[in-house]
Amino acid sequence: MKRRTFQVFSLVVDIAILAVSFLFFVWLKPASLSHYLPTHLNFFLVLASFWLIVSFLGGKLHRGKIVNLKSLFSRTIACNIVSLAIAIFLLYILNKSGYSRMIVLGTAGVATVLELIFGVGFLAVQKATLQDYQPLKDYDIIRQLTEQEMVGEIETGELHEEVINEVSDELIAALKKECGEEAANGILNIALSKLNGRARIVSTTTSFNIASLPEKDYSYIINLQKINNIKNLNHFLDTVNSKIRTGGYYMCCVETKNLRKKRILKKFPPGINYIFYTLDFIVKRVFPKLRITRWLYLILTRDNNIVLSRAEALGRLSRAGFEIVNESFIHNNLFVEARKIRVPLDVNGKYYGILIALPRIGRHGDLIKVYKMRTMHPYSEYIQDYVYSLHDLREGGKFKNDFRITTWGVLSRKIWLDELPMLINLFRGDMKLVGVRPLSKQYYSLYSKELQERRIKFKPGLVPPYYYDMPADLKEIEASEMRYLEAFGKHPFLTDFRYFFVSFFNIIFRRARSS
Repeated sequence: MKRRTFQVFSLVVDIAILAVSFLFFVWLKPASLSHYLPTHLNFFLVLASFWLIVSFLGGKLHRGKIVNLKSLFSRTIACNIVSLAIAIFLLYILNKSGYSRMIVLGTAGVATVLELIFGVGFLAVQKATLQDYQPLKDYDIIRQLTEQEMVGEIETGELHEEVINEVSDELIAALKKECGEEAANGILNIALSKLNGRARIVSTTTSFNIASLPEKDYSYIINLQKINNIKNLNHFLDTVNSKIRTGGYYMCCVETKNLRKKRILKKFPPGINYIFYTLDFIVKRVFPKLRITRWLYLILTRDNNIVLSRAEALGRLSRAGFEIVNESFIHNNLFVEARKIRVPLDVNGKYYGILIALPRIGRHGDLIKVYKMRTMHPYSEYIQDYVYSLHDLREGGKFKNDFRITTWGVLSRKIWLDELPMLINLFRGDMKLVGVRPLSKQYYSLYSKELQERRIKFKPGLVPPYYYDMPADLKEIEASEMRYLEAFGKHPFLTDFRYFFVSFFNIIFRRARSS
């Protein structure tokens, strides 16, 4: 009953707003009201009809569909633009195009603004009277986990019994002397008994000091210097790799970009701290990414104390031939324990630009370059397996708690800005408009053998079957893609036509998103 009452109330208000807007612009015209009212009445009736139809279909008049400002603005603006476009197109087809642009556009524009004002007021009342709190289970679903929640801290108060029994007293004493008792306890509790072999503790930022170590098959190397302070970090890590036996371990520490932000904001008084942080962000994170300012960055900083995200730090280690084993926060640094599993991989260029080309599996199983705008931190491509092992997949088939995505990346993915460069693949013929997603090797390996073989018989597409039936998990995604491929094999044009327009409807009116 409440829903029906809400719909009737919304219907009356919507028509009243549209009528007031129409009469207002008819009154504004220099000629008489009696002249423009009858000549433009047909336009108003057509617009009002589609205004209501599209509003119902798009959820603008449904209770529970508009729950926050984002849904209010997106649904209202989208529905009103579609309504106006349909009305204008229909009148044009009927050869009724002699209407005042001021009245036509003004009516829709003012009505939209008034609807948004009423909507904001309605939401304010709803939140004030009904939403005293947000259930914790709902809040935990939508919020982004912090680094501390994803990683956690290691015990620094006392040593684990395994360390006391199996690690030499000399090594424990040397570590405590070098970095203090609490930090030493944390490091030792991460490494545990793995330090009872041929281990070495260093505190260096130069590759020369690593290369000068006497042995070439250490079982464990700990570097107490932050990797932020190491110039030519990739070469440094490659040198470390050459000094550790396969299966051996390397531990390092990093001040992540989030820890750096907290340190800067805490260091300076409120107000001033954000000024300093903004300057630091521009010099340390923007300047080195742009060719025209990179020289200035090197002059100002000499490439010292570089800013690294958690994803980039782990990605650099993975590229250098290490598998991430353990992460723990100790005081204001993230300590990472990694195991050598192979020789280092090639670096994907010295700098990471805005436009990237990702290797994806295309038709006949050939690797194609899929162009996208960068939404992840540098070196994220090297830790895809690690992210999957940590968090598995969430609803929709994407990785849970994917810390590799930047803040800018989250926004650009929501509005599909990151996928615009894929039009290059469409023009080159690597992809078609509708089709299964082009997958990475790692993600492709999660699919069944039958679907793998079926997928590579066809080109991947820009609009995937996901938006057609919105599957929730990997099993449903596989079933969705198999249905599409079977239908496409029988009726290619009709299948793509149906999938495109249903997907378009789901995206515009049902707010379908793959994140």
